[in-house]
Amino acid sequence: MKPERKFWQELKKKTPNITWTRIENLALPGVPDLLGYNKNNTFFTVELKVTRSKKIKFSPHQIAFHVKHPKNTFILVKSLASSLSYLYEGSEIETLAARGLLLDARCSELDACCLLLESLGA
Repeated sequence: MKPERKFWQELKKKTPNITWTRIENLALPGVPDLLGYNKNNTFFTVELKVTRSKKIKFSPHQIAFHVKHPKNTFILVKSLASSLSYLYEGSEIETLAARGLLLDARCSELDACCLLLESLGA
């Protein structure tokens, strides 16, 4: 199983209170991987990334999407080097693309990231 798919399975198991829709879209490049809906009736998107280094690769379409949609969009990154997960707001994508994991994350453990996503809109 590819690392991103494995990460998706791990996230799904840890968030039973979020209804997820996996978006596999070739027609609209740049659209995030996941559409989430939590118990507070809040929709949000999550772009999943897995990296072996501190650098995070984004396509120009992914950057454009998050610049255009800065609210309730997130980037969840798993570092294979540290086994930690980091959650960033979509509005930070340009800085995240430039600085990678050197940018301070909103959360830095998967459980904390899941709790934050579950509490959006509260």
